[in-house]
Amino acid sequence: MQIHFQIEYFTQWGEDIVIHIHQKDGSVKELQMANDSHGNWYLDFTTDKYSSLAGTAYHYAVKSHGEIIRHEEGEPHIVPNFNSENIVLADRWRDTYGESIEQRTIKLPYVHHNRKPLWKGAGSAIPVFSLRSEKSWGIGDFSDLKMYIDWAVITGQCIVQTLPINDTTITKTWRDSYPYSANSSFALNPIYLDLRLMGTPADIAELESMERERVALNNLAEIDYERVLALKNRYIDIIYQENGSHCFRSADYKKFIESNRSWLEPYAIYCYLRDNYGTCNFNEWKEKQYSQELLKRYFNPKSKSYKEIRKHLFIQYHLHKQLSEVKRYANKNGILLKGDLPIGVNRCSSDVWIHPELFNMDCQAGAPPDDFARDGQKWGMPTYNWDKMAEDGYSWFIERFQKMADYFDAYRIDHLLGFFRIWEVPLCYNSGLMGRFNPALTYTAEEIKAYGFNFTPERDTISGESETDILFLEDTRKKGTYHPRILGFETNKFSRLSNSDQQAYRALHDDFYYNRNNHFWYDVAMSKLPSMIEATDMLVCGEDLGMIPECVPDVMDKLRILGLEVQRMPKAMGYVVGDPSRYPYMSVCTTSTHDMSVLRSWLEEEMPQNSIIESNVPSTENCKAILSQHLASESMLAIFPLQDWMSINEEIRHKQPSMERINVPANSDNYWRYRMHITIEELLSSTKFNNEVIALIHLFGR
Repeated sequence: MQIHFQIEYFTQWGEDIVIHIHQKDGSVKELQMANDSHGNWYLDFTTDKYSSLAGTAYHYAVKSHGEIIRHEEGEPHIVPNFNSENIVLADRWRDTYGESIEQRTIKLPYVHHNRKPLWKGAGSAIPVFSLRSEKSWGIGDFSDLKMYIDWAVITGQCIVQTLPINDTTITKTWRDSYPYSANSSFALNPIYLDLRLMGTPADIAELESMERERVALNNLAEIDYERVLALKNRYIDIIYQENGSHCFRSADYKKFIESNRSWLEPYAIYCYLRDNYGTCNFNEWKEKQYSQELLKRYFNPKSKSYKEIRKHLFIQYHLHKQLSEVKRYANKNGILLKGDLPIGVNRCSSDVWIHPELFNMDCQAGAPPDDFARDGQKWGMPTYNWDKMAEDGYSWFIERFQKMADYFDAYRIDHLLGFFRIWEVPLCYNSGLMGRFNPALTYTAEEIKAYGFNFTPERDTISGESETDILFLEDTRKKGTYHPRILGFETNKFSRLSNSDQQAYRALHDDFYYNRNNHFWYDVAMSKLPSMIEATDMLVCGEDLGMIPECVPDVMDKLRILGLEVQRMPKAMGYVVGDPSRYPYMSVCTTSTHDMSVLRSWLEEEMPQNSIIESNVPSTENCKAILSQHLASESMLAIFPLQDWMSINEEIRHKQPSMERINVPANSDNYWRYRMHITIEELLSSTKFNNEVIALIHLFGR
């Protein structure tokens, strides 16, 4: 008979998985496993007598260069006492992290899943700005988030996820609504303050005037960003004048200042100068760069600007106080808070003003071409000078992670691939197609010719009929080396090459983008991420979507970073729609992200014909079926946007699913203004809907 051992485990290069079988005579038999390059390890073991192995203990270990470097912790696996001609032992690696394998259907007479039940949870995602309560000021605030946690509690959820909440005040217009372009990686956004918790203005007439404006703004279907910001700033200015001095004398305030001084005081000066000059572009200021001399000058009590600068300390203290209370309240009620760490910062941010040496200002970050953006993307943000950051052990990033831990139990790393390499587009180019990966192992002219390509810099690196009509980009930081232009084989220049040159170029292009840099990018990521992740105890999820290098799963596995599984962006080759039954345990699965249409719109307009559901009609039953598939998956966490939770109930969901979309990436003028169409109070009292959510979560053991 045969015993088929199988386990999913992502190893590093040069590592192998072995099985140690503890034989009855006390010896240990080591068996080498094979793999399929996708993290699936297997071994077929033939024995004449199954009964001799029944009850036998065994465990898995990792070997490198003949040495055991890692092994399972805890109790060993046991061969079950079943008599069959063929048996599959589909195991899960046992250690303190509870790493798992994806569920598979194996058509053999008997399959034994030798697994201990692992904890799984369900939750919801909602941007803070989208929250609506009866007491909101036209936009969600931290007290609204606290109320939303009440809904998560009564429906049996364990986690609530938000978008970034850092200060984005750059222009004081609706453009500041973009949460991934912060003016500070540490400061919180003043627009999320619950003003009532700061105090009550003494002027009753003024208070009544602001209350009328509040009600008008709160009744709008979407956020009027400018009016909300103006109203909140008006209220803050009054409270600061009346209560600021009292606040500054408190021990709690002094403790907050002392703990955050390194970023807080420079940020306060930045805010003052931004408002004083009427622009965030510090290149137009006299104070073009931060210095210790500026700090001494502006934080002098005798300075005319001192009082105005301290206002920003006052604001951040109240934000800290309110959000800390939200986290305390959430944890007390068994809810985890999950934040979002953006990959970049605004090029006019306080971060860049304070630490210009940490950023590359001659280019912008973006993304290579994909099905959503055929010309690639440009995000406007500078890229990081990782070499400079490495000099002090990435202290700026570590401080950033630690600051997040003040408010969150878990976090999502936006565009995780940026820690491996970033798509970098020089400012002189208009198209994302003219980007390149930084860092990357570029080619010399000799290496290009070694592929059989007749390389001529004068012909191949200079644009022809258009900006993008180019085959190679010279590296701006390493002159004399070259990047093949992504999709260069679609250019007119390529079409005019000889057949031999076309074949050589395709081979070189594919090697560069899919093979050449894998080991290199693994080392790049492992030089940065461990110290950042180990700086806190937060659970880490990485947005590993898009053009994923082969080395990424290995790094995520080693660092215990949860992957992101989105059904309409399947990672498995050959799939148009992802199959939640195949998702790995170390993942967060979701139906939609903030950059996508909601589930109902996807079903109705975009979802291809497939076997996931019988029809693409966005009925409550079809929506419930898709949510059920995700809840039934092996993913550690199933987190759905509130809009997709509400899709299962005809009475509570919005009549127009298009109105529930948060962002349209292809539209740079998109306004992040979506708000709940009902209040949190109404959500809490929606007994029928809430019971449906409770039942689904309970049914699938989350």
